[in-house]
Amino acid sequence: MQLVPGRARIESSRLYNKDLAPTLLPGEAGDGNRAARTWGTYNYAALWVSMSVNILTYMLAASLIQGGMDWKQAVFTVFLGNCIVLVPMLLNSHPGARYGVPFPVLARASFGVLGANIAAGLRALVACGWFGIQTWIGGEAIKVLLATVWPYWKSVPHGAAICFMAFWIINLFVILKGIEYIRFLQGLSAPILLAVGLLLLGWAYKNAGGFGPMLSAGSRFTNFPDFLKFLVPALNGTVGFWATVSLNIPDFTRFAKNQRAQAIGQAIALPATMTLYSFIGVAVTSATVVIYGTSIWDPVQLLSRFHSPIAVVISLVAILLATLNVNIGANVVSPANDFSNMWPQRIGFKAGGIITCFMGIAIMPWKLLADYKTFIFGWLGGYAAFLGPVAAIMICDYYLIRKRQLLVDDLYLRGGIYEYSRGFNWRAAGALALGASVALVGLVVPSVRFLYDYSWFVGFAVSFVSYYAMMARVRLATPVTQAR
Repeated sequence: MQLVPGRARIESSRLYNKDLAPTLLPGEAGDGNRAARTWGTYNYAALWVSMSVNILTYMLAASLIQGGMDWKQAVFTVFLGNCIVLVPMLLNSHPGARYGVPFPVLARASFGVLGANIAAGLRALVACGWFGIQTWIGGEAIKVLLATVWPYWKSVPHGAAICFMAFWIINLFVILKGIEYIRFLQGLSAPILLAVGLLLLGWAYKNAGGFGPMLSAGSRFTNFPDFLKFLVPALNGTVGFWATVSLNIPDFTRFAKNQRAQAIGQAIALPATMTLYSFIGVAVTSATVVIYGTSIWDPVQLLSRFHSPIAVVISLVAILLATLNVNIGANVVSPANDFSNMWPQRIGFKAGGIITCFMGIAIMPWKLLADYKTFIFGWLGGYAAFLGPVAAIMICDYYLIRKRQLLVDDLYLRGGIYEYSRGFNWRAAGALALGASVALVGLVVPSVRFLYDYSWFVGFAVSFVSYYAMMARVRLATPVTQAR
């Protein structure tokens, strides 16, 4: 076995640690603690099944019904949004699989070896918010579970806070076990979670008297302009749902055995699973109107009405497993690497995960789940204005500016071709600020509200064009690619 040229040089750099290091190919020598390429098509399909089958996917579609859509409109909106977000997902997946580097290291190519912390910091803050939201939902499930098997728990003071912290500790335990434990957990649970969702759909079908009564509610929009006025921000929110992972997907594709494995696994599992589980959310929520006379869009609250304690316990344990999977996969892996990127010599993956856990509490997730307007139009639409521009800059840089050619060693070194101006590419920072600003103008100027309603798309387009215009005239060194 031969050591990759220059590896000893980058391992002594302040921008390097074993968690941020390029993953090893079969037969390649290096740090014995470094990860290797072990993920195949099933692992990526299982990743998206386990991340998509969760309460927030269910609630996303249900919230579209609350907003006035009928079931066909809601499911189609989710499907279309996920097909759209799959495009930047696969584009950003390629460099991760080819060069074996995580998202914050890849961002160094466009933002600079130090400027990458701008992109990584934005992504990390959003992930911390999502971590808090999912942990709060998991805590709610534990609270209902305890009240089912031990009714006295309903009168315990601060029961919700205790359950929130209990689920928080479970997440912390998984983080401390490491990335390979996460892969094992997701691969094991994915088929179980799909089966539970189908069983819940079967229960609704039986008790509501078939799909007819379940899906009989029509759209509340009487004309197309009114429908379009709701569709635009709803579609933007649906895209924003996975806009986070479309950025940091290299954190996962760096472990791919080959490009084909990650591309096929993602293309099959993401749109299909999100659409299927969204339909389950819509159908079951509609069935609750028939069965209980009121719309129950929170599956945890729905399960609490079941008369069989055994059914409640089994279902809630499955929900806890689903929530744990998506929380770790979507909301811990990325910020752990992002925080590590800020101080590689002191912060590794596990330390970054611990920081994420504490910030998830500080963000106060219970306020973000106050109602569907706060969730879709505020939370999802707001951060999409920043993540769309970051995705645009990275995609433009990799495909148009650098023609998919990267010098891996220089991503870990000061003074290399990604040094720019003292470690910062101010053109990338300027394009990011311009794209986000244009999207956010819609918040303060009512006449151009559509800019904010389409924040991810507007931010992406403005930043892509402006970054290309600023970088096209810059003379870049042509690297000798170091494909993995």
